[in-house]
Amino acid sequence: MNVSVIGAGNWGTVFALYLHRIGHRVCLYEFFRERAERIKKERENKEFLPGHFIPEPIKITSDIEEAVSFGDFLVIAQPSHTISAITSHMKPYVGDDHLIVSLSKGIEPETLRRVSEIIEDNIPSQKDRVVALSGPSIAREVVKGVPTTLVASSKHINLARRVQYNFSSKLIRIYTSKDIVGVELGGSLKNVYAIAAGILDGLGLGMNAKAALLTRAIAEMKRLGRAMGGRPATFSGLSGTGDLIVTAFSEQSRNHHVGKELGKGRKLDDILSEMVEVAEGVNTTRSAVKLGEKYGVELPIAREVYHVLFNGKSPQSSIEDLMTRKLKEED
Repeated sequence: MNVSVIGAGNWGTVFALYLHRIGHRVCLYEFFRERAERIKKERENKEFLPGHFIPEPIKITSDIEEAVSFGDFLVIAQPSHTISAITSHMKPYVGDDHLIVSLSKGIEPETLRRVSEIIEDNIPSQKDRVVALSGPSIAREVVKGVPTTLVASSKHINLARRVQYNFSSKLIRIYTSKDIVGVELGGSLKNVYAIAAGILDGLGLGMNAKAALLTRAIAEMKRLGRAMGGRPATFSGLSGTGDLIVTAFSEQSRNHHVGKELGKGRKLDDILSEMVEVAEGVNTTRSAVKLGEKYGVELPIAREVYHVLFNGKSPQSSIEDLMTRKLKEED
């Protein structure tokens, strides 16, 4: 099969290498022409994946028409804040026979749309046809060939099964789900709670606090997911609990890194200014709080992360406020 990966960041480059490795013909799209030419010449993405050779058969382009026309599958691996712009560029060239697969995780703060909703709004021919591919997948582990498991989700299970059949291998095992709402929310919201987990690690608070945080984080994810039409059980799966675990514990997690540095007392702007890649959880925290208000769902942890990120509240004060909330029954 021909597969075009739209986005030559860390995850997009790794996934292009993986697809090539399992026998697909691959085109990797990079928005900036100069960067695309550099990757093509050097056969290495030194900015986002240094030290990994990109084989000659992988086509590199900055021409969106060329990229879209090449692929049977169009795999979008862009930061969530760029999805609206890139899909608008793609729209004239996407046909009914294309299948769009989203690797992106995030919720647009202004509109509160999930990534699949942005894609469908901008490319009407793909209405109800987008497949979200999500789960615990640290890119720098995937590129080493470490066993990884994901879930492909679509409103039409047969489309999810196409992705499962074509993208699974002995390296990546893919399950399917019809709950695209839950899968996308889990993959997005876990980044908020990974920031919280990083804060605890930065403060040196140990495993009791971290275990409690992640357990209650899953409860918040389920609560909001149910209100938005997702299945609570989905949040116990790969895109919820699975992705939360890896993102909250891995030293390679960008969102955990942000939280850990905050826990050490650093300012958010200083942390972000040093990062090459996007920590999706920062913007998703804004979205999560807005969604909680919209659907009348209590999200105390997400709200405290918001206060630490954007209102200058100290992590210690947020933890105290969470611990002294009104006592209640566990849900």
